[in-house]
Amino acid sequence: MSLALKLGVALACLAGAVTQSAAQDYPSRSVKILVPFAAGGPADVFARVIGQQLTEQLKQSFVIENRPGAGSITGTDAAAKSTPDGYTLLLMSNTHTTNESLIPNKPFALMRDFVAVAPINYSDLVMVVHPSVEAKDLKEFIALAKGKPGALNYASSGPGTPYHMAGELFKAMSGTNIVHVPHKESSGARNSILGNHVHMMFDAITVMAPLVQGGQVRALATTGLARSTVLPNVPTVAEAGVPDYEATIWLGLMAPKGTPQPIVDKLNAEMAKIIGRADIKEAWAKQGAVGMVMDPVAFDKYLRSDIDKWANVVKVSGAKVD
Repeated sequence: MSLALKLGVALACLAGAVTQSAAQDYPSRSVKILVPFAAGGPADVFARVIGQQLTEQLKQSFVIENRPGAGSITGTDAAAKSTPDGYTLLLMSNTHTTNESLIPNKPFALMRDFVAVAPINYSDLVMVVHPSVEAKDLKEFIALAKGKPGALNYASSGPGTPYHMAGELFKAMSGTNIVHVPHKESSGARNSILGNHVHMMFDAITVMAPLVQGGQVRALATTGLARSTVLPNVPTVAEAGVPDYEATIWLGLMAPKGTPQPIVDKLNAEMAKIIGRADIKEAWAKQGAVGMVMDPVAFDKYLRSDIDKWANVVKVSGAKVD
């Protein structure tokens, strides 16, 4: 073996040893989880749960920083530009996989500028209307929308969000013309329907169910393949009038490209411990959320598949940024 080759092998071994040592010591200081969505929505709620659990398990603070704006692009771009050392993580959702085709001219590309760390959970959405809307069920709503094309509207937390795409998919599959009213954040969209400023909204069951149960909005349908255990008396969109319809919201963690693999693997293992705990499963089930566990390779594959899925939905539905 030549001297140069021996030196190269030695340096590679040394770099690997240093990286492994850094992972063993990780985290040695506070870790920031950037949430590119506003406070109060499911991403923020579950980010805080995960942050608290990681803090307890790894004995360092995992601090949540909300950085909403531009349909998640502002905070995500900040995460992409962060040092890839494991001390800045991104709380992401299927908003990100949708935006890969819906908003192609972003300052980042998800699978180029980030690495998959771990999924968190998924939950169904619920389609709700303000109580003043005449329709009492989904079929009546569809009939109302078809009878008044462009007269009804629906709120979302912005382009590319699960709420927006659920609405566009519904329009395409039901043959209705309902106007999209994007908001800067999910809380604003929620306030609009509570204040009777919009007619309809798709929202995460985890945050909307209490408002349904309190009579502040009327639930017409949920978006999963089976009825929700949280709202068991509400039919799915598929059984109520739009066959084969399905839409969910899911959450996950990513890190800037270049983050050492041993750190990614360590975070993934810690996430699996959290999501596998009985108390976490029970608490999330009461809210309508189901934990997801995948290793980084499987999660990477899942993300790429979801990007392809939503690219097709964007094409078929004609969805666009308003």
